[in-house]
Amino acid sequence: MIRKKSRREESLDHAELARLLPAPGDPHLSLDRHLLLEEHLMSEIQRTAPAPAPARRPARRVLLIGVPVTAAALAGAFAFTALTGSGGRGPAAATPPPVEAPVVRIEPGSTAQLASTVEHIAAAASASKTPEPGPGQYIYIKSKVSYLSVLHTGTDKSKTWVQPLHIREAWNSPDGKQGWLDEPGYQPKGGTTLDTDVESSLNAPSYDYLKTLPTDPDALLKKIYKETKGQGNSPDQEAFTTVGDLLGEELAPAKLNAALYRAAAKIPGVVVVDHAQDAAGREGIALAHVDQQSGDRTEWIFDRKTYAYLGSRAVQVKQADDVKPGTVLEYTAVLERAVVDAQKQRPGAQGTGA
Repeated sequence: MIRKKSRREESLDHAELARLLPAPGDPHLSLDRHLLLEEHLMSEIQRTAPAPAPARRPARRVLLIGVPVTAAALAGAFAFTALTGSGGRGPAAATPPPVEAPVVRIEPGSTAQLASTVEHIAAAASASKTPEPGPGQYIYIKSKVSYLSVLHTGTDKSKTWVQPLHIREAWNSPDGKQGWLDEPGYQPKGGTTLDTDVESSLNAPSYDYLKTLPTDPDALLKKIYKETKGQGNSPDQEAFTTVGDLLGEELAPAKLNAALYRAAAKIPGVVVVDHAQDAAGREGIALAHVDQQSGDRTEWIFDRKTYAYLGSRAVQVKQADDVKPGTVLEYTAVLERAVVDAQKQRPGAQGTGA
């Protein structure tokens, strides 16, 4: 599935799903509850063709199942996705079955060192040599990722399922109109187009659009709150999420990156977490914010010495939906950012790396 904020769902094939899933145990489900379960599961394992919008990370809380579903059933459902296709424009790729989400120690967050930590991060961002794409070039970003797949509430215990860690590579033109995504197991074999006519915005940014944003932190934060009004679980959480989306699978001018960090520090509830680990296993410090409605904490992870951005993590810190505190709902690691001369070209002699 293409990572983006908005998603459309395919029509549901109840009969096929019923064939794949084992008969439920106690408690007995009504027909209405059965259909609701099927609809939720099918909305996760089947997607439409890629929407004409830049690749985005998925919204969390993808699926909540209030009845037992076995790992075997999940594996069968994902195998069904491979047989029926993933909605792309090429041959279907086998979708790996989800794995049980890792559980980590919940590290405390504090505002004691927030101002100084953000200044270190912003200074490092300002000093970084960010490549600037030229006409006909593409922004290349390689990541290692794992996103939430299924929340499962059983009768005796709860498990949260996530995608296995996997590589994701994206190419985007500076204007955001052309692109390519290669994410084996989650996109058609060989990848899928990201070409779009959608105008760039905070929710669908491009490099050219990011260059137009104010670099004054107060003005930038005001714009973010204004343009995301009514979205997300709260204004503060949505502002933090929006800034985070601009830090991951994007390339932004150095001055804007610094402004984004300084703006984020002004969002109520932002704290520093002393110990966090990205999807590549790299340890660092984090800027974090708790979604008070869902109970999960989004963490942006930085190298402890250089303050360079490493990746992100979402950890459940409050009991919610029977998800254990400490459960890692998603985590990412940015492995490489570069400017290359063509779609599908990886950094090398002709690319300018960062």
